[in-house]
Amino acid sequence: MKSDIEKKIYRAQSIGNVEPIEYMVPYPNTSSLIEGQNIKFSEQLLYQEPKITNVDFYKLIQQTSNWLDSLNIKPKERVVLPDLGSPQTEILLYGIWRLGASAILSKPNDIKNNKSVFKGSYIIRDDIDLFSKISIFSEKFRPKHNALLDEEALTNYIGETSIKLSHYNLLVNTNGTKKLLKINSGIRFSCDLKPIDSSWVILKVLLPIYCGAIYSTARTDISISETDNKATYLVRRDINNFGNLKNNHIGICLENTAVLCLGNKPIHLTDIVKKEDFLKINGHSVMMGYADKSRNKESFKENCLCIKLNNIIC
Repeated sequence: MKSDIEKKIYRAQSIGNVEPIEYMVPYPNTSSLIEGQNIKFSEQLLYQEPKITNVDFYKLIQQTSNWLDSLNIKPKERVVLPDLGSPQTEILLYGIWRLGASAILSKPNDIKNNKSVFKGSYIIRDDIDLFSKISIFSEKFRPKHNALLDEEALTNYIGETSIKLSHYNLLVNTNGTKKLLKINSGIRFSCDLKPIDSSWVILKVLLPIYCGAIYSTARTDISISETDNKATYLVRRDINNFGNLKNNHIGICLENTAVLCLGNKPIHLTDIVKKEDFLKINGHSVMMGYADKSRNKESFKENCLCIKLNNIIC
């Protein structure tokens, strides 16, 4: 039976009469995404440099899961994700999900300065060569636990605030982002975000695979950047300016998984009302909640997620 706060969160995740359970994403969890795409695009390049096809990527994920299992990491355990560079970091994240575990993303200094917060979580060192570590392991892996859509897949740890996201959150936000950005199969795609929070997960890790795009840094059809004003899409974290964003600006709100809007158009299955000093958000991308229970009580009310504009985590 759901607690009162879980019921409030669920009401905030509903939009109109459409509850999360009524909108079907095509995958049962994030790790199954690469399996599904291999049926369509197995021999298509996923990474231009180094050259990695979808099926190569899947095999590397399988090896990674076997390596993580050898470290005695258990399903549902939280694993702190280091920045190993691309595509090693992306492969490691999928390997964590394939194992049935959950990832924590944070800035490196936050991890070093707040080790007590990560007590009980497995911390992978940031100086390893993943390809070397996994080279001896089998390309076949049978998960001991296949995560459900409503299970935790990711935690953002930002400025001593923990935001929990489910597999459904990640997949439905990616699905909505695809609809907004209109990225099609075979398009060459780039993104310069760093692996410090779920905006990287949606825009750099999940989106290219979900769309059947090819990740490239040399010649691109579509680029997403937080710093380059010449990019096709510019990431904006100052969501207090919602209502005044340009049409190619991607508004980020981590409490809404990652992508909140393109320009002033909300992501699919999301409703936004801007008041003088807060946003009211309803929709399927609304987070599982903060780790801080008292903050959940303050934020989930009036059947929606209410976020003070000066407290938005980005």
